[in-house]
Amino acid sequence: MTIQQNISLKNYNTFGIDVTANRFVTVTSVYELQQLLQTEKELFLLSGGSNILLTKNINKLVVHIDIKGISIDRENHNDIYITVNAGENWHEFVLWCVSQNYGGLENLSLIPGKVGTCPIQNIGAYGVEVKDTITQVEAIEIETGKLVSFSNPNCKFGYRNSIFKNEAKGKYIVSSVSFQLTKNKHHLRTLYGAIETELASKNIKSPTIKDISDAVIAIRKSKLPDPKEIGNSGSFFKNPVISKSHFLKLQKQYPSIPNYPISDSQIKVPAGWLIEQSGFKGKRFGNCGVHEKQALVLVNYGNATGDEIYALAQKIKQTITQNFGIDLEIEVNVF
Repeated sequence: MTIQQNISLKNYNTFGIDVTANRFVTVTSVYELQQLLQTEKELFLLSGGSNILLTKNINKLVVHIDIKGISIDRENHNDIYITVNAGENWHEFVLWCVSQNYGGLENLSLIPGKVGTCPIQNIGAYGVEVKDTITQVEAIEIETGKLVSFSNPNCKFGYRNSIFKNEAKGKYIVSSVSFQLTKNKHHLRTLYGAIETELASKNIKSPTIKDISDAVIAIRKSKLPDPKEIGNSGSFFKNPVISKSHFLKLQKQYPSIPNYPISDSQIKVPAGWLIEQSGFKGKRFGNCGVHEKQALVLVNYGNATGDEIYALAQKIKQTITQNFGIDLEIEVNVF
């Protein structure tokens, strides 16, 4: 474990923003992290770099979490309990589960990032949120260096939200996540998005979890840019949840507005649709822009600064508020 000086973070964030870490270190074990915390408290945690927008150089010690390992804790006829260390690649872990016929995460295929960040954001896609399978999150308390376990209820999961984004923000470093997955009688979720259409195009009537994973991967590849080819962080904004009365007013003006009821009084509306209707889809603004196939994704065409991308995000937010009376919330962490 060696602390390096003046390291570019361009290859450590999926937007490809070229900012500098004054000091940088990679940790590969809980022990190394605990040793580091004995002398360092002001940290900037960096995992897969897939959900951040960097707008300036980082003066704190940048800690790249690269703790690897997957272990099976226990299993029975129906379920298997697995603990995964924070530095494992999320998509590779999902593919491993699918190959073992462990169900529950297949709808979350091809989401960029590391396992350690999945509970912080409560990642979700195609009708599934990771909170549905998490049993426990283990984290290191920065102040004391002690390992602390958070049960699922104690994580206070919400839509793209958790305790780690609120009262516990900046106090803990996630070291591992435990999951309960199915071995038999998988609960398949195919109704959200274009999964059914994708399965039908392949004439699949009784899908397996691999079929669903393959369908999600195909859909995401057709709509979302590969960060290795063009800088982006996936979905930049949260899908807003509005009151039913607000939705009904919008529906009179926009009869085709997509919607997903959350409760009797709340409706989720796709942020991408709102952005597309406002004319941003496929538009370029200097070195950044809005992706041509998915309006929810902001992209770096090669030389954009974090400030340029953030300014575009603010322009989009203001326009959506003016057009629809909806305040879009940024999903990406801005630093």
